[in-house]
Amino acid sequence: MIFSLDLFSNAIVSGILLGGFYCAVAVGITIAFGMLDIVNIAHPAFIMAGGFIAYYFNTHLGIDPVLACLIAAVPAYAIGRLLYRFYYLAFEKRGEESLQGLAFFFGILFIIEVGLILTFGVDYRFVEAAYIGPTISIGFIAIPWRLLVPLIVGLAVIGGIMVFLSKTFIGKAILAVSQDPLALRLVGGNPVKVKEVAFGLSIATAIVAGALLIIIQPIEPSLGRDFIGRVFAIAVLGGMTSLPGTIVASMILGITESLTTTFFGPSWAPAVAFGLLLVALAVKPAGIFGR
Repeated sequence: MIFSLDLFSNAIVSGILLGGFYCAVAVGITIAFGMLDIVNIAHPAFIMAGGFIAYYFNTHLGIDPVLACLIAAVPAYAIGRLLYRFYYLAFEKRGEESLQGLAFFFGILFIIEVGLILTFGVDYRFVEAAYIGPTISIGFIAIPWRLLVPLIVGLAVIGGIMVFLSKTFIGKAILAVSQDPLALRLVGGNPVKVKEVAFGLSIATAIVAGALLIIIQPIEPSLGRDFIGRVFAIAVLGGMTSLPGTIVASMILGITESLTTTFFGPSWAPAVAFGLLLVALAVKPAGIFGR
Protein backbone atom coordinates (compact mmCIF):
# COMPACT_ATOMS: atom_id res chain seq x y z
CA MET A 1 0.00 0.00 0.00
CA ILE A 2 1.42 3.35 -1.09
CA PHE A 3 0.20 6.41 0.83
CA SER A 4 0.34 9.94 -0.53
CA LEU A 5 -1.52 13.12 0.36
CA ASP A 6 -2.72 13.54 -3.24
CA LEU A 7 -4.10 10.02 -3.34
CA PHE A 8 -5.73 10.35 0.08
CA SER A 9 -7.33 13.72 -0.75
CA ASN A 10 -8.75 12.47 -4.03
CA ALA A 11 -10.09 9.37 -2.29
CA ILE A 12 -11.92 11.55 0.26
CA VAL A 13 -13.41 13.75 -2.47
CA SER A 14 -14.48 10.71 -4.49
CA GLY A 15 -16.03 9.24 -1.35
CA ILE A 16 -18.09 12.39 -0.72
CA LEU A 17 -19.28 12.36 -4.33
CA LEU A 18 -20.14 8.67 -4.04
CA GLY A 19 -21.95 9.38 -0.77
CA GLY A 20 -24.22 11.84 -2.55
CA PHE A 21 -25.23 9.09 -4.95
CA TYR A 22 -25.81 6.70 -2.03
CA CYS A 23 -28.29 9.25 -0.63
CA ALA A 24 -30.52 8.65 -3.65
CA VAL A 25 -29.96 4.89 -3.40
CA ALA A 26 -30.87 4.62 0.29
CA VAL A 27 -33.64 7.19 0.76
CA GLY A 28 -36.24 4.74 -0.57
CA ILE A 29 -35.19 2.07 1.93
CA THR A 30 -35.26 4.63 4.75
CA ILE A 31 -38.88 5.32 3.81
CA ALA A 32 -39.98 1.73 3.19
CA PHE A 33 -37.95 -0.12 5.83
CA GLY A 34 -37.46 2.60 8.42
CA MET A 35 -40.79 4.43 8.32
CA LEU A 36 -43.18 1.75 7.05
CA ASP A 37 -41.55 -1.44 8.42
CA ILE A 38 -41.64 -2.98 4.93
CA VAL A 39 -38.54 -5.04 4.17
CA ASN A 40 -38.44 -4.29 0.46
CA ILE A 41 -35.56 -6.56 -0.51
CA ALA A 42 -36.43 -5.83 -4.16
CA HIS A 43 -35.32 -2.19 -3.83
CA PRO A 44 -31.99 -2.80 -5.65
CA ALA A 45 -33.89 -4.45 -8.53
CA PHE A 46 -35.94 -1.28 -8.97
CA ILE A 47 -32.65 0.64 -9.03
CA MET A 48 -31.50 -1.56 -11.92
CA ALA A 49 -34.83 -1.02 -13.66
CA GLY A 50 -34.27 2.73 -13.38
CA GLY A 51 -30.83 2.37 -14.90
CA PHE A 52 -32.11 0.42 -17.89
CA ILE A 53 -35.00 2.84 -18.38
CA ALA A 54 -32.46 5.65 -18.55
CA TYR A 55 -30.40 3.56 -20.99
CA TYR A 56 -33.41 3.02 -23.27
CA PHE A 57 -34.41 6.69 -23.20
CA ASN A 58 -30.84 7.77 -23.86
CA THR A 59 -29.97 5.37 -26.69
CA HIS A 60 -33.33 5.30 -28.49
CA LEU A 61 -34.72 8.79 -27.84
CA GLY A 62 -31.57 10.78 -27.13
CA ILE A 63 -32.88 11.97 -23.74
CA ASP A 64 -30.44 12.91 -20.98
CA PRO A 65 -30.31 10.22 -18.24
CA VAL A 66 -31.23 12.68 -15.46
CA LEU A 67 -34.26 13.92 -17.40
CA ALA A 68 -35.17 10.33 -18.24
CA CYS A 69 -35.19 9.32 -14.58
CA LEU A 70 -37.40 12.27 -13.64
CA ILE A 71 -39.87 11.31 -16.38
CA ALA A 72 -39.85 7.64 -15.35
CA ALA A 73 -40.30 8.51 -11.66
CA VAL A 74 -43.93 9.49 -12.28
CA PRO A 75 -45.19 6.07 -13.50
CA ALA A 76 -42.83 4.42 -10.98
CA TYR A 77 -44.65 6.26 -8.18
CA ALA A 78 -47.98 4.92 -9.46
CA ILE A 79 -46.56 1.38 -9.72
CA GLY A 80 -45.25 1.66 -6.16
CA ARG A 81 -48.69 2.61 -4.89
CA LEU A 82 -50.28 -0.35 -6.68
CA LEU A 83 -47.59 -2.68 -5.38
CA TYR A 84 -48.19 -1.59 -1.78
CA ARG A 85 -51.95 -1.97 -2.22
CA PHE A 86 -51.43 -5.59 -3.31
CA TYR A 87 -48.92 -6.16 -0.49
CA TYR A 88 -51.37 -4.79 2.06
CA LEU A 89 -54.32 -6.87 0.88
CA ALA A 90 -52.30 -10.08 0.48
CA PHE A 91 -50.06 -9.92 3.55
CA GLU A 92 -50.19 -6.90 5.86
CA LYS A 93 -53.95 -6.94 6.37
CA ARG A 94 -53.75 -10.56 7.48
CA GLY A 95 -50.69 -10.01 9.66
CA GLU A 96 -48.49 -12.23 7.49
CA GLU A 97 -46.03 -9.61 6.27
CA SER A 98 -43.02 -10.88 8.24
CA LEU A 99 -42.13 -14.03 6.31
CA GLN A 100 -44.59 -14.15 3.41
CA GLY A 101 -44.06 -10.47 2.67
CA LEU A 102 -40.30 -10.94 2.58
CA ALA A 103 -40.73 -13.87 0.18
CA PHE A 104 -43.02 -11.69 -1.94
CA PHE A 105 -40.33 -9.04 -2.39
CA PHE A 106 -37.73 -11.72 -3.12
CA GLY A 107 -40.02 -12.85 -5.91
CA ILE A 108 -40.36 -9.29 -7.21
CA LEU A 109 -36.57 -8.96 -7.19
CA PHE A 110 -36.07 -12.04 -9.37
CA ILE A 111 -38.96 -11.19 -11.69
CA ILE A 112 -37.47 -7.76 -12.39
CA GLU A 113 -33.97 -9.17 -12.82
CA VAL A 114 -35.09 -11.92 -15.22
CA GLY A 115 -37.26 -9.42 -17.10
CA LEU A 116 -34.26 -7.13 -17.58
CA ILE A 117 -32.08 -10.04 -18.74
CA LEU A 118 -34.69 -11.17 -21.28
CA THR A 119 -35.14 -7.59 -22.54
CA PHE A 120 -31.59 -6.22 -22.51
CA GLY A 121 -29.38 -9.30 -22.19
CA VAL A 122 -26.50 -9.79 -19.77
CA ASP A 123 -24.06 -7.38 -21.38
CA TYR A 124 -23.05 -4.17 -19.64
CA ARG A 125 -24.92 -1.10 -20.89
CA PHE A 126 -23.93 2.54 -20.65
CA VAL A 127 -25.28 5.98 -21.53
CA GLU A 128 -23.81 9.00 -23.23
CA ALA A 129 -23.96 12.57 -21.93
CA ALA A 130 -21.77 15.65 -22.21
CA TYR A 131 -20.88 15.54 -18.50
CA ILE A 132 -19.79 11.89 -18.29
CA GLY A 133 -16.23 12.34 -19.60
CA PRO A 134 -14.96 15.76 -18.37
CA THR A 135 -13.28 16.38 -15.03
CA ILE A 136 -12.90 19.53 -12.94
CA SER A 137 -9.35 19.99 -11.63
CA ILE A 138 -8.73 22.07 -8.51
CA GLY A 139 -5.02 21.85 -7.76
CA PHE A 140 -4.28 18.15 -7.35
CA ILE A 141 -7.97 17.36 -6.70
CA ALA A 142 -9.89 15.85 -9.63
CA ILE A 143 -13.72 16.00 -9.58
CA PRO A 144 -15.34 13.91 -12.34
CA TRP A 145 -18.63 15.30 -13.61
CA ARG A 146 -19.99 11.75 -13.79
CA LEU A 147 -19.80 11.68 -9.96
CA LEU A 148 -20.64 15.34 -9.36
CA VAL A 149 -23.97 15.19 -11.20
CA PRO A 150 -25.23 12.19 -9.16
CA LEU A 151 -24.10 13.99 -5.98
CA ILE A 152 -26.16 17.08 -6.89
CA VAL A 153 -29.22 15.09 -7.95
CA GLY A 154 -28.96 12.68 -5.01
CA LEU A 155 -28.83 15.49 -2.45
CA ALA A 156 -31.66 17.29 -4.28
CA VAL A 157 -33.81 14.15 -4.11
CA ILE A 158 -33.31 13.56 -0.40
CA GLY A 159 -33.62 17.30 0.31
CA GLY A 160 -36.90 17.41 -1.60
CA ILE A 161 -38.20 14.40 0.36
CA MET A 162 -37.24 16.09 3.64
CA VAL A 163 -39.10 19.29 2.68
CA PHE A 164 -42.11 17.24 1.56
CA LEU A 165 -42.24 15.34 4.85
CA SER A 166 -41.85 18.43 7.02
CA LYS A 167 -43.96 20.98 5.13
CA THR A 168 -46.94 19.12 3.63
CA PHE A 169 -49.95 17.51 5.29
CA ILE A 170 -49.41 14.11 3.67
CA GLY A 171 -45.71 14.30 4.52
CA LYS A 172 -46.47 14.89 8.19
CA ALA A 173 -48.97 12.02 8.02
CA ILE A 174 -46.17 9.75 6.74
CA LEU A 175 -44.02 10.74 9.73
CA ALA A 176 -47.01 10.10 11.99
CA VAL A 177 -47.72 6.65 10.58
CA SER A 178 -44.07 5.71 11.12
CA GLN A 179 -44.44 6.55 14.81
CA ASP A 180 -47.99 5.52 15.73
CA PRO A 181 -50.49 4.31 13.07
CA LEU A 182 -53.24 3.95 15.67
CA ALA A 183 -52.93 7.59 16.75
CA LEU A 184 -53.15 8.65 13.11
CA ARG A 185 -56.33 6.62 12.71
CA LEU A 186 -57.82 8.18 15.84
CA VAL A 187 -57.44 11.68 14.38
CA GLY A 188 -59.14 10.70 11.14
CA GLY A 189 -56.17 9.65 9.02
CA ASN A 190 -56.01 6.52 6.88
CA PRO A 191 -52.70 4.72 7.55
CA VAL A 192 -53.13 2.48 4.50
CA LYS A 193 -53.50 5.43 2.11
CA VAL A 194 -50.59 7.24 3.75
CA LYS A 195 -48.32 4.18 3.51
CA GLU A 196 -49.40 3.72 -0.09
CA VAL A 197 -48.17 7.23 -0.95
CA ALA A 198 -44.94 6.71 0.99
CA PHE A 199 -44.17 3.41 -0.71
CA GLY A 200 -44.83 5.01 -4.09
CA LEU A 201 -42.22 7.64 -3.22
CA SER A 202 -39.71 4.96 -2.25
CA ILE A 203 -40.06 3.21 -5.62
CA ALA A 204 -39.82 6.52 -7.50
CA THR A 205 -36.55 7.37 -5.73
CA ALA A 206 -35.17 3.92 -6.62
CA ILE A 207 -35.81 4.62 -10.30
CA VAL A 208 -33.98 7.95 -10.01
CA ALA A 209 -31.05 6.24 -8.27
CA GLY A 210 -30.80 3.74 -11.13
CA ALA A 211 -30.42 6.51 -13.68
CA LEU A 212 -27.68 8.07 -11.55
CA LEU A 213 -25.90 4.71 -11.30
CA ILE A 214 -25.65 4.25 -15.06
CA ILE A 215 -24.12 7.73 -15.27
CA ILE A 216 -21.39 6.59 -12.87
CA GLN A 217 -20.69 3.19 -14.43
CA PRO A 218 -22.01 0.66 -16.97
CA ILE A 219 -24.62 -1.69 -15.54
CA GLU A 220 -26.01 -5.18 -16.08
CA PRO A 221 -29.18 -6.71 -14.57
CA SER A 222 -27.61 -8.63 -11.67
CA LEU A 223 -25.56 -5.65 -10.45
CA GLY A 224 -28.38 -4.68 -8.09
CA ARG A 225 -27.44 -7.49 -5.71
CA ASP A 226 -24.30 -5.54 -4.80
CA PHE A 227 -26.48 -2.81 -3.31
CA ILE A 228 -28.59 -4.96 -0.97
CA GLY A 229 -26.07 -4.73 1.84
CA ARG A 230 -25.32 -1.07 1.16
CA VAL A 231 -28.91 0.22 1.35
CA PHE A 232 -29.76 -1.61 4.56
CA ALA A 233 -26.41 -0.67 6.13
CA ILE A 234 -27.09 3.00 5.42
CA ALA A 235 -30.64 2.78 6.78
CA VAL A 236 -29.52 1.11 10.01
CA LEU A 237 -26.39 3.23 10.48
CA GLY A 238 -28.30 6.47 9.87
CA GLY A 239 -31.08 5.69 12.33
CA MET A 240 -33.88 3.99 10.36
CA THR A 241 -36.38 6.85 10.11
CA SER A 242 -33.87 9.69 9.99
CA LEU A 243 -33.25 11.27 6.59
CA PRO A 244 -30.41 13.46 7.94
CA GLY A 245 -28.99 10.21 9.31
CA THR A 246 -29.27 8.72 5.82
CA ILE A 247 -27.16 11.58 4.44
CA VAL A 248 -24.47 11.16 7.12
CA ALA A 249 -24.43 7.36 6.79
CA SER A 250 -24.22 7.62 2.99
CA MET A 251 -21.22 9.90 3.27
CA ILE A 252 -19.56 7.57 5.79
CA LEU A 253 -20.09 4.58 3.52
CA GLY A 254 -18.96 6.46 0.41
CA ILE A 255 -15.75 7.73 2.00
CA THR A 256 -14.96 4.37 3.62
CA GLU A 257 -15.50 2.51 0.35
CA SER A 258 -13.42 5.01 -1.59
CA LEU A 259 -10.51 4.78 0.85
CA THR A 260 -10.75 0.99 0.86
CA THR A 261 -10.74 0.82 -2.94
CA THR A 262 -7.86 3.27 -3.24
CA PHE A 263 -5.50 1.70 -0.71
CA PHE A 264 -6.57 -1.95 -0.53
CA GLY A 265 -8.21 -2.66 -3.90
CA PRO A 266 -11.79 -2.79 -5.20
CA SER A 267 -12.31 -6.42 -4.17
CA TRP A 268 -12.53 -5.30 -0.52
CA ALA A 269 -15.12 -2.58 -1.13
CA PRO A 270 -18.27 -4.80 -1.04
CA ALA A 271 -17.33 -6.01 2.44
CA VAL A 272 -17.30 -2.45 3.80
CA ALA A 273 -21.09 -2.08 3.86
CA PHE A 274 -21.60 -5.34 5.76
CA GLY A 275 -18.77 -4.45 8.12
CA LEU A 276 -20.36 -1.09 8.92
CA LEU A 277 -23.72 -2.80 9.37
CA LEU A 278 -22.30 -5.27 11.89
CA VAL A 279 -20.47 -2.52 13.77
CA ALA A 280 -23.61 -0.36 13.87
CA LEU A 281 -25.73 -3.24 15.18
CA ALA A 282 -23.14 -4.09 17.83
CA VAL A 283 -22.21 -0.59 19.01
CA LYS A 284 -25.26 1.59 18.34
CA PRO A 285 -28.26 -0.46 17.15
CA ALA A 286 -30.46 2.67 17.03
CA GLY A 287 -28.14 4.30 14.52
CA ILE A 288 -26.34 7.64 14.52
CA PHE A 289 -29.52 9.70 14.88
CA GLY A 290 -31.50 7.08 16.82
CA ARG A 291 -34.97 5.92 15.90
